[in-house]
Amino acid sequence: MSTKILGANNGSGSRGDGSTGGTGGGGGRNTMAAAVLAAGLVLSTMIGVWGMTQVKQADQTIVVTGSAKKRIVSDKVIWKAGVSFQSTNLQDAYAALTTNMPKVKEYLVSKGVAADEITLSAISSQTLTQRGANGEDTGRLSGYSLRQSIEVRSTDVAKIEKLSRESTELINKGILLESYPPEYVYTKLADVKQAMLAEAAKDAKGRAEKIASSVGSKVGGIRSARMGVLQITPADSNDVSDSGMSDTSSVEKDITSVVSITFAVN
Repeated sequence: MSTKILGANNGSGSRGDGSTGGTGGGGGRNTMAAAVLAAGLVLSTMIGVWGMTQVKQADQTIVVTGSAKKRIVSDKVIWKAGVSFQSTNLQDAYAALTTNMPKVKEYLVSKGVAADEITLSAISSQTLTQRGANGEDTGRLSGYSLRQSIEVRSTDVAKIEKLSRESTELINKGILLESYPPEYVYTKLADVKQAMLAEAAKDAKGRAEKIASSVGSKVGGIRSARMGVLQITPADSNDVSDSGMSDTSSVEKDITSVVSITFAVN
């Protein structure tokens, strides 16, 4: 009887030891899995932060406006004038105009203007009506006014500029000449524009480099560029316009080109 009891006790102990051993092995595997998972989460977080930092650095840009200015001298002039005659009779007004316009042309040629630089417009006519005592239009026909315009286009800017002031001499010959201010233009604008844009872009890069270096950074490549409107103003003028300016009133002008460039910053 004693032997059987001892044997039973030993068997029970063996099973208990086996049960206890199984429980201990499972706990170790769980602990290792948890450690691997934690390490993976830490690593993925580090990679994510590093990636966001790189993207943020890659998105750093600076927008700079550069400009360039150049003094130009007009190489072409357009001068316009008008001659008119009035008469109570349409035929008389026409005869006076057609008789005197050749004299105007002769005068211009005598001043050194080439014949092929002179253009005459078609004749325009206007009916004239009488005015009442208080200046009101009575509607009663009083005469006719005929007018013809003359245009001179020349590359001799100085000569035509002087002629536009002296042309009133024709009044002494009984010819009523109405002179308009000459228009001065620069015909090589397309060539200058390309060079001006290059200078403005160079100026923009120089400004960007100064700004970036002040904070310990370097300027990278161009992300985008936008050309501003061209400003052509009288010499030493500060006038600007959102739509651009194109002065024709002065012989000497300043041309200003502006560009806005976005640079990457490293």
